[in-house]
Amino acid sequence: MFDTGNLGDLIKFHVGGGTPSRGIPAFWNGSIPWASVKDFEDGITDLAITEEYISEKGLNSSSANLIKSGSLIICSRMAVGRAAICSKDTAINQDLKALFPYENVNIRYLLHLIGWLRPVIESRSLGSTVKGIRVSDLLAIDTPIAPNTEQAFIAKIIDDLDTQIRETEAIIAKLQQVKQGLLHDLLTRGVDENGELRPSYEDAPELYKPSELGWIPKQWDVKTIEELGGFVTSGSRDWAQYYSERGDLFIRIGNLTREHINFRFDKIQYVTPPKLGDGQRTKLVSGDILVSITADLGIVGVISEEIGTAYINQHIAMIRFSNEGVNARFIGHFLGSSNFQRLLSAKNDAGAKAGLNLPTVRSFPVLTVGKTEQDEIANRLDSMDKSIEIERVCLNKLKLKKSGLMEDLLTGKVRVTELIKQQQAS
Repeated sequence: MFDTGNLGDLIKFHVGGGTPSRGIPAFWNGSIPWASVKDFEDGITDLAITEEYISEKGLNSSSANLIKSGSLIICSRMAVGRAAICSKDTAINQDLKALFPYENVNIRYLLHLIGWLRPVIESRSLGSTVKGIRVSDLLAIDTPIAPNTEQAFIAKIIDDLDTQIRETEAIIAKLQQVKQGLLHDLLTRGVDENGELRPSYEDAPELYKPSELGWIPKQWDVKTIEELGGFVTSGSRDWAQYYSERGDLFIRIGNLTREHINFRFDKIQYVTPPKLGDGQRTKLVSGDILVSITADLGIVGVISEEIGTAYINQHIAMIRFSNEGVNARFIGHFLGSSNFQRLLSAKNDAGAKAGLNLPTVRSFPVLTVGKTEQDEIANRLDSMDKSIEIERVCLNKLKLKKSGLMEDLLTGKVRVTELIKQQQAS
């Protein structure tokens, strides 16, 4: 374990900032980056760009200070404890502080140390509505301090993990972008008998016809949920009396997500339901389509066989098709698409509270497509969702690894020299 001290033992001096008068246009929209709390997204370690810029006049006519490139900046108000190293000379406002360490302190080590200490920094913040921390309180925080000879190695290990995390996040963002394009193409053009995307309407208008959902392939049609034989119901109220520590799943709006038509189970509620009445009516089966009908409207999920026995509350409508010509996952992907969601927003029941009634759900227009084509479209979209989920699992593992390594390396539980020896041995 490392010896302990306080943050002030690492900081030689600090500098605050300010805001040029917004009533003088000449002070703004210049060439000097001007940082504020809104530029410090959660997880940021390097500050490359800012939302606002000021002019030389603005800098010289205010208490804003120009912080040299490579300096560490920390939020001392609002997003307390978020910190980053600026990659170019940057002016800061009054909610930020620039911390300048002693010459023998590695600045990236200090950055990661502050990131690890952030929960403590937040706990020392004061204020009933807007939290802030005094610099004296910040510098007084107790902390383990690594020997100068190990700081750069510690920083590099954590930086390398941060790089892997950012790269994985970029892959996820790219896959999500590709999925949106694929979703649009598959649900407006579909696939032909050879499994190829049909030419677009612009390239081959003779292949399309108008519908209330826009131009669709001539082989397709549009029918309502009810016309396709869909049974629609919703969950019941007062299920809190059946809550239990174990039992069957109770799916709520929080288990639905707009990112895909699967479920998220980070917050699980179990129930021991009644054997008759609503306990049977709202019992879900594989292929049921769920749609949120209150609050955040139109979030879609489709029940898979792996979920097992599950029930829903009154905030979710359930759509069930007995027609073997309907692929529930195809319908689910369609209901979750941006085209349908725009249509759905116009169907919101009027009143003080957002909501959809069951007759409205029954009247949802959906694409009527041949079963083989439905299956192909659903499989392609499911495959894309699976690829994204694989990357998300990888991202979560990297974040857990980083959290564990920060705890070990920044406290000295595991010395960086031991890790270097292990790497050299392998």
